[in-house]
Amino acid sequence: MEYRYLGASGLKVPALSFGAGTFGGKGPLFSAWGNTDAGEARRLVDICLDAGVNLFDSADVYSDGASETILGAAIKGRRDRVLLSTKTSLRSGDGPNEVGSSRFHLIRACEAALQRLGTDYIDLLQLHAFDAMTPIEEVLSTLDDLVRAGKIRYVGVSNFSGWQLMKSLAVADRHGYPRYVANQTYYSLIGRDYEWELMPLGLDQGVGAVVWSPLGWGRLTGKLRRGSAPPATSRLHDTASIGPPVDDERLFRVVDALDEIAAETGKSIPQIALNWLLQRPTVATILIGARDEAQLRQNLGAVGWNLDQEQIARLDAASVVTPPYPYYPYWNGQFTERNPPPVPTIAETLGRKQP
Repeated sequence: MEYRYLGASGLKVPALSFGAGTFGGKGPLFSAWGNTDAGEARRLVDICLDAGVNLFDSADVYSDGASETILGAAIKGRRDRVLLSTKTSLRSGDGPNEVGSSRFHLIRACEAALQRLGTDYIDLLQLHAFDAMTPIEEVLSTLDDLVRAGKIRYVGVSNFSGWQLMKSLAVADRHGYPRYVANQTYYSLIGRDYEWELMPLGLDQGVGAVVWSPLGWGRLTGKLRRGSAPPATSRLHDTASIGPPVDDERLFRVVDALDEIAAETGKSIPQIALNWLLQRPTVATILIGARDEAQLRQNLGAVGWNLDQEQIARLDAASVVTPPYPYYPYWNGQFTERNPPPVPTIAETLGRKQP
């Protein structure tokens, strides 16, 4: 397993990490991704650790907290071998203060997560969403207190916009509070919006991407083909409407390119989609989920090899979309339709190395 620094921190994380959202099976559709019980979870953790995957991610809203409870039971007796990541800020109860990133809620949520996970510290605590009603100074001072108390080691965010993340980092720098070193973000071959603003920000500010749904909400598993409906067993029948949108033509253009490269490399479509992500700037780790051992072992096959530059270029071309203003690369008065600028590569556009 390859290990990478998490943003500008000194913490090394595996290129592939395990997302425990499938543990539990309680609560509404959006929070209950699977029904893995404690016994099955322990077996999946065993496989991960054998492969060098030692970072496990959850959230207090996954299966109404059952995901954290099952994960805690699965790692019992080997806490020193794992890194634990979890998230809070989304609504976790009916009370007026059971949502957001207030001092009241963050402290209570952290204590509850520690209890469910069966540990006395969390390696990475991430805010699951931006709380526009709580002053950023209150949020960061609370996280600072939790770090100083030894209850969390590093802090990050998830689903923040560029300005929300940058403003938070500026406040952290102004007051000497802990900086966010991780951004748990949606990024895939069919969801490249991350590249427009958050990737350059991550490069500039030393924030590493922790990628969720790297297979585009299950659309890049190899089961979807042009002109055919998802298999009867596919979760897309229930979840497609709440997942990140993608138009069919673009999806199948990407799947066609993946199919071609799969034939050339002998790798599966999911492995190729994951490997493409592993070569993108700022990506520190990719969260892979699995509802069974076979699925997990399939995803673990994404490391230990690399696509070549020509194959990457084909995937880039198949998945590219025109960025919105002001990220559209031709937005400059000196260029015209008759005299367009050359299309820059990601590296040329960003002009910096991965943190």
